[in-house]
Amino acid sequence: MALGFRRRRGGGAVASLDVAEVRLLDELLSQLVELVTPEGPAETDPLARAVGISTSTRTPEDAALARLLPDGYGSEDAEQAGEFRRYTELGLRERKVADATAVRQALPPAGGVVKLDAAAAEAWLRTLTDLRLALGTRLEVDASTDELLETLDDDDPRLPGLTIYSWLGWLQETLVRSVW
Repeated sequence: MALGFRRRRGGGAVASLDVAEVRLLDELLSQLVELVTPEGPAETDPLARAVGISTSTRTPEDAALARLLPDGYGSEDAEQAGEFRRYTELGLRERKVADATAVRQALPPAGGVVKLDAAAAEAWLRTLTDLRLALGTRLEVDASTDELLETLDDDDPRLPGLTIYSWLGWLQETLVRSVW
C-alpha cells in the first residue's frame, strides 16, 4: 500500500491493501477480539445482563488489556473505579469487539480495495487505536521508539513488532487525513 487511505468521492475513505497486509490485519484483529472478549462467568442477574452490568470491578492484570480498559477514576479511589468499571466495562468490550469485527468484514480476502463510509472510517480509527495501544504496551513503546526503529539491526527481534506498530500508525494517520 504505497498511498494509504485517501479521500473518497462522496465522503469516507478508500485504500488498496495487498494480500500480506490483509492477512496481517486479520491476524491482529483476531488477537484483539480474543483479548477484549470477556472471560469468566457472566452476570447471573437477568436485569444486570440486559443493561450491560458486569461482575468485573478490578483493573485487568494484563497490561495491554488494562490500557484498553482503563480505570475511570485512576488509582485514587479504587472503590469508585471498581464501581465505574462494573457499569461500563462490558459495553466497552462489546463495542471494541463490534468495531474489530466490522473492520475484519471490510477486509478484501485476497487483497484489493477497501471502501469506507464515514461510520466505517470511525470504526477503523477506533480499532487502529486499540491495535496500537495493545501492541505499543506489549512492545513498551515510548517517545524514543521512532529513533530506535531507525537504528535497529535487521536481526533485532524487536524490529518486526515495531515495524508493524509504525505501519499501523501510518495507516491510521492516512485515514485521519482522508476523512477530516
